[in-house]
Amino acid sequence: MSPTLYLDHAATTPLDPRVLEAMLPYLTARFGNPSSVYHLGREARKGLDDARQTVADLLHASPQEIVFTSSGTEGDNLALQGLAQAVRQQGGGRHIVTSAIEHPAVLQTCAQLESAGWAVTYLPVDGDGLLQPEALAEALRPDTALVSVMYANNEVGTVEPLRELAAVAHAQGAYFHTDAVQAGCYLPLDVAELGVDLLSLSAHKFYGPRGAGVLYVRRGTPLLPLLYGGGQERGRRPSTENVAGAVGLAAALQLAQEGRAPYTAHCAALRDRLIAGILGSIPGARLTGHPTLRLANHASFCFAGLSGETLLVKLDQQGVCASSGSACHAGILEPSHVLTSLGVPTDLALGALRLSVGRENTAEEIEHVLEVLPRVIAELRESGLGDR
Repeated sequence: MSPTLYLDHAATTPLDPRVLEAMLPYLTARFGNPSSVYHLGREARKGLDDARQTVADLLHASPQEIVFTSSGTEGDNLALQGLAQAVRQQGGGRHIVTSAIEHPAVLQTCAQLESAGWAVTYLPVDGDGLLQPEALAEALRPDTALVSVMYANNEVGTVEPLRELAAVAHAQGAYFHTDAVQAGCYLPLDVAELGVDLLSLSAHKFYGPRGAGVLYVRRGTPLLPLLYGGGQERGRRPSTENVAGAVGLAAALQLAQEGRAPYTAHCAALRDRLIAGILGSIPGARLTGHPTLRLANHASFCFAGLSGETLLVKLDQQGVCASSGSACHAGILEPSHVLTSLGVPTDLALGALRLSVGRENTAEEIEHVLEVLPRVIAELRESGLGDR
């Protein structure tokens, strides 16, 4: 097999050595439970408190508004279910609005809430994946408690007009949550500027550790825990804290946000070369997602007459790691709900390919992909092996 060329940073990123260095003391000598009063516990508590302050500063929030979680999925569940339960307890409305292209962590949570008696409106997006503020305004009702719209889509990279959407929700008196899992490296995260009430992040998307996430909860936003059994995280997320994970998340987020401008410029140059090269050399290639309002590292396509899964296998044999869409759905031969929501025909949606670049990728690697990919697709089409 050829040397590995990793182009799936939307699925996960490698752990930054500087992040590992920050975590190591809390995986070794500073191993205490942060709730313990002796010195090992106090050392762990200081690491946790410092991490919370760092994240709060980066989000322009207060430390009391930061809840450490295990993942973006947990953050989404806590935001939606926790707020829904709290609003219900207060006698508030029982209507939620979300978009049709959300991550399953949001869509499946909404489905669960529907089964518990909540009304959920799933708003369509346009052909580029954008949710229009006017469509949101029309969907809001007097009993709308929550709107949840992702910051940027994980499959096609489209960046949503978050500020405008949040303002529309607030004008109706609804709370606003965003799944910002894909945004950590590429987009500003000032929660005051964005106007959001809840925001979910996952460390492994911005060169941090797996198993570490964070949920921002604006002060005054009602939220009940999903777990019971302790008072950690101000009672909102009971369980002994993952101190090393929190420290790693904070270090990774600081590196990502402070280095965002040069990093996004690097990624955007590679992304643009990929898009131009693929559209110019492969017949039947179709770019998915918005042509300009998209994540700096994200290039996604559909290819007529091909199976995306077969294409991934052939690329892997050439040393290229890519995705056919959401990593959570890898191996399932059905069209992506995101692509079908964009109006992509089913037969074309099954030929999806997502290439997402990162810090370590080079211009030379992109040129190599532009040599390999057209050849692989031509061979699959000629042999018929790529047919579904």
